[in-house]
Amino acid sequence: MTVEQPGTRTAVALTVVGLATVAGGLIIAAAGGNLGTSLPPFFAFWDPHVDTYALIGLPVLVISATASVPLLRGRGGLWGFLAGVFLIALAARLGLSLLRDGADGWFAVFGTDPEAGNEYLPALPAVDSLGLHAFLDRFAELAPTLPIHPSAHPPGTLILLDLTGIDSARAFAALVIVAGTAAAPLTYVLARRVGIEADRSRAAAVLIAFSPAALLYGVLSTDAMFATLGLIAACLLVGSGHLSWLFGALALALASFFSWALLALGAFAAVFQLLRRGLGPAIGMTLAAALVLAGFYAALYGAWGFDPLGSVRAAGDAYDLGIANARPYLYWLFGSPVAFAVALGLPTAWFAARALGTGNEVAVGLAVIVIVSVVLGLTKAETERIWLFMGPLAAVAAATLVPLRRMPLIVGLLVAQALATQILLDTIW
Repeated sequence: MTVEQPGTRTAVALTVVGLATVAGGLIIAAAGGNLGTSLPPFFAFWDPHVDTYALIGLPVLVISATASVPLLRGRGGLWGFLAGVFLIALAARLGLSLLRDGADGWFAVFGTDPEAGNEYLPALPAVDSLGLHAFLDRFAELAPTLPIHPSAHPPGTLILLDLTGIDSARAFAALVIVAGTAAAPLTYVLARRVGIEADRSRAAAVLIAFSPAALLYGVLSTDAMFATLGLIAACLLVGSGHLSWLFGALALALASFFSWALLALGAFAAVFQLLRRGLGPAIGMTLAAALVLAGFYAALYGAWGFDPLGSVRAAGDAYDLGIANARPYLYWLFGSPVAFAVALGLPTAWFAARALGTGNEVAVGLAVIVIVSVVLGLTKAETERIWLFMGPLAAVAAATLVPLRRMPLIVGLLVAQALATQILLDTIW
């Protein structure tokens, strides 16, 4: 008699929904329907290509994956693992980028690529000409005149670039890549903070290190940097002490100054606290986050005149004017989470879905913020990139059930998926 594994029915049901969503999207697109992307539900288009730099990138990727095996076994101790998983994640994403775009792919999206005009560097002259104080004071009014990415986000990234003096594509790319790679060791920290044993926490970090979404967009998008900022807040907000909540609330407030979407991690933490510790801690953590968040933006308004509500409205206007507004709500109600799950990595998505079926608190918290996002229509497509900050939550949930002895095989499957995606498909990033 075969014993059904925990959460399998949920994973199978979600897989069926996912397959139907992919099949339906591709059929509609083939029939001439417009769902807002070339290969719905994925934000990509068919364009097979391999660069000569693949002769370097492929061995680097393979060596990185191989190096994960001793790390998973705990060799080198805690600090050895944290440093090691950072290095293999960094090498893997740099190596994968070489396969398609060569060395220029590490920074082209911020400099020479046509998409660079929509990024942050072209908006820096507005900060320089007005000065920091006036720019913050008038940001809500100025946002519609800026390129699409800075207009749809709060000004944190522009302020960081101005304060650090970063004004070149190479320097900006280095910042994004290094900051984004830190999500791998921080995923281990989050897993330990929610009570997962060390060996499974190591597995969670490795799942993120080789997640196709993290590998592909970790070199191409500021969303990778945002993911790390949000992850710092999540690590603190899931704690049990008031001091942890206070610092977590401060981290969340700062993270939200870079991306409004990261506020969803506060909601995730509230759900986690409710399920793990009960109503009292959930209310306490939520109040702490809300008060600190209000105080943070009140201070910004008082000191520099920054209008957070006006900036949120400006971001909403930018979203409405973009292509996302033309995407049909009903399809992307399913398409957005399916694209996120696939890009996360098929093995990781499977075990995260099983964890949801068991009522795992991290998985349920993630499901809540995903459902709220799609029901409200806050994100329609491009979730492979926009939801990078949710990836570590899924990896932590998946790590509770992943068979540890099969982790080398799972890493191989993740790398194979990332390779196929990189070689066969292209995006504007």
